[in-house]
This record gives sequence, C-alpha cells and structure tokens, in this order.
Amino acid sequence: MSTAELHTLTGAYALHALPESEQRAFEQHLKDCEACAQEVRELSATAARLGLAVAETPPRELRERVLREITTVRQEAPAHGRRERTGGRARTGRWYAYALAACIAAAAAFGGVAVWQNHLAQDARQEADQAQRQNEQLAQVLSAPDAKTSSSELTGGARGTVVVSQSQNRAVFLASGMAPPPSGKVYQIWFNDEGTMRSAGLMDPRASDDAVLLNGPVDQASGMGITVEPSGGSDEPTSDPVALMDFPTA
Repeated sequence: MSTAELHTLTGAYALHALPESEQRAFEQHLKDCEACAQEVRELSATAARLGLAVAETPPRELRERVLREITTVRQEAPAHGRRERTGGRARTGRWYAYALAACIAAAAAFGGVAVWQNHLAQDARQEADQAQRQNEQLAQVLSAPDAKTSSSELTGGARGTVVVSQSQNRAVFLASGMAPPPSGKVYQIWFNDEGTMRSAGLMDPRASDDAVLLNGPVDQASGMGITVEPSGGSDEPTSDPVALMDFPTA
C-alpha cells in the first residue's frame, strides 16, 4: 500500500473499520506522519462526542410506571408452604418483568448508538474506497505512455501543472503554493470546451499543494480554468478566472 493510499485511511482507522492488515500498515505510517496522527486524534474525539450526543435514557413514563408499581408490591413474607412460595415467585416475577423492561429500554438506546457507529464506520470505509479508486485513476493518468504535461505560473506565485492522457481520456491538475480561497469559498476547476466552461471538480480549500483528478472525460476540451466559487461549487462560473491553462498538444 502506497503512502498516498495510507493518507486516506484516517477516518476508517479512527472508527476501527480497517481490516487487520491495513490497520497494522496504517499504525506504522502514523509513527512518521504527524498530519495523519493529528487527524486521527481529531476524528476520534469527534466520534466520541457524537456518540454521547445520540445516547438516550429510558422514557420517563417507564421510570414512573416502575416506581408506581413498586408501591403496590408487598415485601415477600417468609415461605411456609408451597402456596406462599408460589405467590412470592409471582410477585418477584412481576418485579423482574419491569426491571427487564427498563433494561431493554436502556439497551435499545445503546443499540441505537451501536447502529449509528456502524453506519458511520461503513460511510468512512466507502469514502476511503472512493479515495483509493481516485488515487488509482490519478496514477493511471500520470503513468500513461501518452501522458503530456504543461506548466504555468498562477496568481500569487503559485504554479500549476496539467497532465493529459488521450488514451485514458482524463486529466490531472497539480497545484503548488496555492493561496487559500476566501472564507466560505472554494476553487473550482473547469474544462474549456471551445469557450464553454464545464465543471471538472473542486480543489481542497485546506491544501496549498494539491493533485486533482478532473471529473469527467477530456473529450474535445482545449484547456482548463479555475474560479473562486461558493462552498459546494457552482453550475457555471460566477467569478473571473484566477487561472487559465491550455492543455498540452500532441
């Protein structure tokens, strides 16, 4: 497993969703990667807080009903015969029934937490699998025999490199030294289809250095652009481009 792939496993590790072999490999990686170690600590703390947030107590009416029934149940007298022992067992059985009901209610609450945690772990695993697939596709573009590159200086001293593979019909954008976007904004990448801009995905707003596998096929696109958009992206550009790059030609 490559270092790039290990970086994507922080969420699954924090939720104990990794198979044993991947867990061992990731724990070795943690010894040398402070960024992943910090992310694991933050995710673990968040998961713990969320678990407490969804914990529930048994319904108040159940507690009141049990306390009300206690006042109607006489203390069991010493057994002097079969009838008394049988009656005692009946009264004790009724008390156990209510105690069991309270336990079931509590167990249901904790069971809900367990189900939620299981769903969260499954989501994290799916996200890790998706990130791994994207990394594999990115590597296929970069290592393609017909891969061609083009580099350019971007705004603010940043540098961008675009790699295009016609055989893969995909492109990768590599950024270095990108200034963070304004608060609540994100960098969005666009294919330039003869003057029509087609969304190609979002950049990580926290990363000054990033490698992005552009969403969708290259097809007849002649280049790409980057704009600043609201968080979540836009259907079409809403700002002037901060970068425009032509794709390398054959």
